[in-house]
Amino acid sequence: MIRKYKDSDIDAILEVWYQASRMAHPFLDADFMGMEKRKIRDVYIPNTTTWVYEKDDVILGFISMMGNEVGAIFVRPDMHGKGIGRKLMDYVATFFDVMEVEVFERNRVGRAFYDKYGFKLVETYIHKETSNKLLRLKYRK
Repeated sequence: MIRKYKDSDIDAILEVWYQASRMAHPFLDADFMGMEKRKIRDVYIPNTTTWVYEKDDVILGFISMMGNEVGAIFVRPDMHGKGIGRKLMDYVATFFDVMEVEVFERNRVGRAFYDKYGFKLVETYIHKETSNKLLRLKYRK
């Protein structure tokens, strides 16, 4: 079931984010990941609209939107391939005709997901904090 994020979900979504991020971003160092975790808790989640995918009272994934930009979409690695990410994306796509997202070029998992969903490359640039290449993608209904 998809539902709106509640403040009491923060620890669960941070754990989902951490597990999925370590798998998708093995090229990011521990210091950067620690900084990002704090930013997610203190900055990103309070300033986004977030929904969680929950089954049997366990959060298995979440999506955060900043306007029409996908700020985050993460699913527990052991639940990949079960359609949870697609369900989350389909849900938010009901609100937007156009969506954008940034993904690291080296994030094969994320890139495959966005490609399959129909996102197209708009621009590439370098992520200042990590010197990794970022891709800006756009989806149109």
